[in-house]
Amino acid sequence: MRGQAFLWFVRGVGLAFGVALTVVLLYGVVLSARVLVLVFLALLLASGVEPLIERVRTNSPLGRGAVLLLVYAAIFAGVALVALLVVPSAVGQFSDLGARITPLLDNAREWARNVEPHALSVSLVGLVDTVARVLVPTGAAAPDADQLIALGLTFAEVVISTIAVLTMIYFWLTERARLQRFFLALLPADRRGGAREAWNEMELQLGAWVRGQLILMGSVGVATTIAYFLIGLEGALLLGLIAALAEAIPLVGPALGAVPALIVAALTGRIEVVILVAVVYVIIQIVEGNILVPLVMRNTIGIPPLLVVISILAGAAIAGVPGALLSVPIAAALLVVVERLQARDEPVPLSASQPSAGEPVESS
Repeated sequence: MRGQAFLWFVRGVGLAFGVALTVVLLYGVVLSARVLVLVFLALLLASGVEPLIERVRTNSPLGRGAVLLLVYAAIFAGVALVALLVVPSAVGQFSDLGARITPLLDNAREWARNVEPHALSVSLVGLVDTVARVLVPTGAAAPDADQLIALGLTFAEVVISTIAVLTMIYFWLTERARLQRFFLALLPADRRGGAREAWNEMELQLGAWVRGQLILMGSVGVATTIAYFLIGLEGALLLGLIAALAEAIPLVGPALGAVPALIVAALTGRIEVVILVAVVYVIIQIVEGNILVPLVMRNTIGIPPLLVVISILAGAAIAGVPGALLSVPIAAALLVVVERLQARDEPVPLSASQPSAGEPVESS
């Protein structure tokens, strides 16, 4: 009896230790959630840029590290060029935003007050007032010390996070083979081959997804910029850049990208310009959804549409916009793992009454 009691005691202590260790690990994951997001973002971008690095490396005598620095320099030059083209027009366009939009909001408020029924009128007036508070500056008071400190901390956090991501991308691309061997060495020898295949498959799919997203963003940005320039909207390049960046936001991104263009069109005071911008937005979305997305994303991730929607909603509920942005590639990586785990020699029957291939059929 004493031996059995001691055995149960040891099992209880082991269970308690396991539960405590699990709780500590989960708590650590929660505390380091932001770091894990940055790491996953770095791996995602590294997977997307890997084919470009390899192509440049095979066609030049430079080493892998030098090629990566060259690609970094090209990316920074492109960003600086776009900033030089966009920032001046953006500053000039938004400097007099309040003066230009105030008459338009006054007309909208007067129209809303005459809408029937009265409950709808009150709601519309409240909506116009909310838009006015957001878009029209209420005063020129200088920000207090707390606001300046918070703004400085936010800017420093963005800069540090960007540097950290770029650094992780560099070291991952230069040390990928060594890191892969290190992590695979932690597994049993008979599991390393399958783990390596799953690893490589995840990187291939995630890299293809990143490149597909960049192609879609670039296509939408170029199309909207040209369309807005032909329409005659101010800041066409800025509006096209906003539409391209919004394209990365799942589900609601395209609609959000059209809002600034509609506001700028409304500031002209011409209803035909607003209608023309709306028509351009609808046409671009139809072309993107029916031609570009099937053409670009055909062989990238291959996640069922239902799983895409569920993953986006779950990611948005857990981590807001960043969670929605990263939900699809995370779901793709998990799907690769699940498919590897359920891989079997015998196929699963379609139903209980339908035998799998190779299974004898009982005769009555």
